[in-house]
Amino acid sequence: MKIKMCGMCREQDIMYANAVRPDYVGYIFAPSSRRYITPEQAAAFTDRLDKSITPVGVFINEDIGLIARLAGDGIIGAVQLHGTEDAEYISHLRRLTALPIIKAYKIRSESDTAAAQKSSADMILLDSGEGSGRLFDHSLLKGISRPYFLAGGLDTENIGAVLRELSPFGVDVSSGIETDGSKDMDKMQLFADIVRRTR
Repeated sequence: MKIKMCGMCREQDIMYANAVRPDYVGYIFAPSSRRYITPEQAAAFTDRLDKSITPVGVFINEDIGLIARLAGDGIIGAVQLHGTEDAEYISHLRRLTALPIIKAYKIRSESDTAAAQKSSADMILLDSGEGSGRLFDHSLLKGISRPYFLAGGLDTENIGAVLRELSPFGVDVSSGIETDGSKDMDKMQLFADIVRRTR
């Protein structure tokens, strides 16, 4: 079970990640997010990031050229799409980069689960919404037969119970490892420890 810790936006967040060693960290390139970072910041973070950790670029309906440049420059090692990007967008992106593509889906109904199941992306991420910090109804996942990242409302208090119920390919956490809006080293370590004990 993979661990992704998203929303790295300070130098110390990278230091924390290097100590905790999640499988992935996320950089948010959506200007609407309070965790937004610039490509220049991301480049500096990746230079400092332990090479065993994959940096993931998180985008919302972004210009494909920018994603391709970040990929080509080695700033990101995977792409995560959180907007209305469709199969044509993904196909176009694949012509420009060989990086893995993760498509996020908001799961609010069985039809959302069905759409995620049919996604042309390399991997899917199932979420309650864009940074809502709330769990969604996990019973809606009964139609999923492909590997998925689970996101949405996960934290140190509920991750153990969630993983006794579900067996995702990976878990994705952001606000659940923060205190007062900033990454918390102790919470990051505890979250990772619980997941690793489970897996």
